[in-house]
Amino acid sequence: MQIKSSTTLRNNYGDISSLAHQTQEPIFITKNGEGDLVVMSVEAYEERDKVLKHREAVLEAELSRLSGEPTYTIEEMKNRLKEIYTSARV
Repeated sequence: MQIKSSTTLRNNYGDISSLAHQTQEPIFITKNGEGDLVVMSVEAYEERDKVLKHREAVLEAELSRLSGEPTYTIEEMKNRLKEIYTSARV
């Protein structure tokens, strides 16, 4: 975990930017000794966002399963899709 002061961010933005891109990790910025901001590269943010959205989808599916909603095997889904595509061609 990288921790830098707001003064460092203000005076050495290029160094902080380079560090964020090199490590692909968040950099915690302090102000007056207290946590204030988190800085990260756009690439790291997008990757983190993608992972969080995936986890959310998995959790939603698991909650649906636990609530008793019907589930299907891959083979059942393939067959259902074949039926849908076949009826759509007619």
